[in-house]
Amino acid sequence: MTTTLTMVHCPICEKSVPQLKINDHIDSGCQDFIEPSSPDSQKAVPSIFQPPSARKSSQSTKEPQVTPRPLKGKRSFVHDDEPQAASKPTNGDVKEPQAKRPKVNAFQKAAPLAERMRPKTLEEVCGQELVGPDGVLRGLIEQDRVPSMILWGSAGTGKTTIARVIASLVGSRFVEINSTSSGVAECKKIFAEARSELGLTGRKTIIFCDEIHRFSKSQQDVFLGPVESGQVTLIGATTENPSFKVQNALLSRCRTFTLSKLTDEDVTSILQRALRVEGPNYEPSGLVDDELVQYLARFADGDARTSLNLLELAMDLSKRPGMDKDVLKKSLTKTLVYDRAGDQHYDTISAFHKSIRGSDPDAALYYLARMIQSGEDPLYISRRLIVVASEDIGLADNTMLSLAIATHSAVEKIGLPEARINLAHATVAMALSKKSTRAYRGLNNVNAALNEPGIAGLPVPVHLRNAPTKLMKELGYGAQYKYNPNYVDGKVQQDYLPEQLLGRTFLEDLDLGTQRDRDLNISRR
Repeated sequence: MTTTLTMVHCPICEKSVPQLKINDHIDSGCQDFIEPSSPDSQKAVPSIFQPPSARKSSQSTKEPQVTPRPLKGKRSFVHDDEPQAASKPTNGDVKEPQAKRPKVNAFQKAAPLAERMRPKTLEEVCGQELVGPDGVLRGLIEQDRVPSMILWGSAGTGKTTIARVIASLVGSRFVEINSTSSGVAECKKIFAEARSELGLTGRKTIIFCDEIHRFSKSQQDVFLGPVESGQVTLIGATTENPSFKVQNALLSRCRTFTLSKLTDEDVTSILQRALRVEGPNYEPSGLVDDELVQYLARFADGDARTSLNLLELAMDLSKRPGMDKDVLKKSLTKTLVYDRAGDQHYDTISAFHKSIRGSDPDAALYYLARMIQSGEDPLYISRRLIVVASEDIGLADNTMLSLAIATHSAVEKIGLPEARINLAHATVAMALSKKSTRAYRGLNNVNAALNEPGIAGLPVPVHLRNAPTKLMKELGYGAQYKYNPNYVDGKVQQDYLPEQLLGRTFLEDLDLGTQRDRDLNISRR
């Protein structure tokens, strides 16, 4: 009596394997227990291990092909994808069957130019040395040793592109999520699927999390276990400083790669490539020339996505009758200079403050106008001016604090656009004013002393203590205090510091420091 082997299709290599040996076959890397072509008694049968497409094809081989009979006067049940009998030509000529037109992907057609021009290989990625011929990240990719990483860079530098290219090169399963629309429950489901995929096929899963900084610190905890155990490879993208926005425990398990800001030359090459590939489809007019491309590249400020979106709009607007280049430029280039919620917000206000401190009114006005044009809150700027008045000008010109407070009040009462003049007035006055950090440094010296052991808790001298009750008066509180206004010029011999601090001075005599900048001598030569 002969035993008929039950065959199944391997879900990985799709070869015929005995059903009892399917696990051993997968464990061997799909090398062993493969059965050659066999007679009908050993045909492969559908199995739960097979993908739906394989089961469907197996079932279709068993059932005889029956051509349904068309119904009279009604639509035939013949499938649309089956070849139809050609109608008999009347002139006796034989017609060739017409080839089917390839279907156009509607999503690809509707995608903006920036998405259609997204690089597919590392060679097409522009302006990032990390993935260049000698780049650190490229070497890890080529060795198939892609670690969990955080890609930090401004918008339009290629974070998403690099993540997708990595997934295509290493052959891993790629899952893309966005912190604005995904939650912890969805992440846990993805981790479970990744664990099953790794155990069944040995294929790892790369999870790309865009805008990972929008996950709260507690939500980021969900990545710690899977990343540390190697179940998944996490690629997080962020425009914010990961030192502040990514949890330290997760940051220590990932490598941080900083993407360079694209230069004008990089953006220009990206736009020129887009014109070569997509330009003929738009039939743009002569307005979209090299000069306009360079103009858009400069205005994009290192953002490739913005530049491509502007180029796509320019190619559409240029075909309008009566359109000239000046009108085209004005209609394209009205956008924010920096992100009010991102690092640029803090970087720009810092540059504004330091320009006033450095007595450079031109730079201070530049950063002021840049913030106002970008929609920055004018009250935020005026509050910083109040800080500058005491921190940097201080005792050198006490009127600047009054000017700063008056400026804040004027901004509250007037508002933009007129309030920009008040802000410019205070900015220039403070930039040209003499500077003194004497009071500010004195406070810092006291704060440093308070960090010394035992200094912060020293008892207040008894003669300086208030005595609002009878008991306090009996204890001698304020008994030996000398009221200064009762004495000539208010001068008395009296100690005010605790006994342990007598003789120490915190307020220095100089308004500014004593260091000399050697670069001053070089610039004067």
